Amino acid sequence: MRPDIFETAAYGSRLGLRMVMAPNGTLITEAIARRLADAGIQRLSISLDGAAADTHDEFRKVPGAYDGALRGIEHIKRAGIPFQINTTVTQVNLEEIPKIQQLAVELGAVAHHIFLLVPTGRGKYIVDKAISAEEYERTLNWFYDQRGRTPLELKATCAPHYYRILRQRSSQEGTSVSFQTHGLDAVTRGCLGGIGFCFVSHVGDVQPCGFLGTICGNVRRASFVEIWKHSEIFTALRDYDRLEGKCGLCEFKRVCGGCRARAFEATGDYLAEEPLCSHIPHRAC
Repeated sequence: MRPDIFETAAYGSRLGLRMVMAPNGTLITEAIARRLADAGIQRLSISLDGAAADTHDEFRKVPGAYDGALRGIEHIKRAGIPFQINTTVTQVNLEEIPKIQQLAVELGAVAHHIFLLVPTGRGKYIVDKAISAEEYERTLNWFYDQRGRTPLELKATCAPHYYRILRQRSSQEGTSVSFQTHGLDAVTRGCLGGIGFCFVSHVGDVQPCGFLGTICGNVRRASFVEIWKHSEIFTALRDYDRLEGKCGLCEFKRVCGGCRARAFEATGDYLAEEPLCSHIPHRAC
């Protein structure tokens, strides 16, 4: 599941380094917002998992969470910090996603990031709320359709299929996929765990991502560079020909790769096929 209490990350891009903090908004006061601005935080990510209090609070299991998030957003806006809305897509709010995106526009957000549930950590407790492979496909196609229809920056996270869909839809439309036409979506791939980033825990354990609990080494016992370059797990993840099942046969495996954490949770094998994918590879037909 998506972490969103008080976590800060530095994202590198062609535009330079960006300091982003991902709180849930409920603890942000006017004074805290000013301190965040003074500290150089360049964007805040606030989670809205419902278009109204009933849905959001039910998902969060905290009465008042929705109103608290909106109050936090108002303090953020007055402090002059750009913010984005993050939404975890589940059965509970699936039909509300368009309304949540419109709410993000009305609130003055600069971006909307949707997260597809990964049933690990806290996410295990709501695995029954996960959407199906078919709903996953429809949602990501709808998300693609919002390009050019909304002023928001859009990003699908833990949704590697989006990079396949982007190319399939662009091909149908007769358009090429490039940085000029599709931005960063054109120059990255779906699952980057162990390929473009990794996760280091508070005790030094190195994992491909925060959701994939396979330990690749520990920075207290070996150098990070050694682990990053030579971990057997990292090496396997970077060899796309080692993917199994449909993912191994898929013509889009170099731009998608499936969610390795979902595969591991479903089968115990991080190279197994993505369990929430409805695409049938050409080689499997």
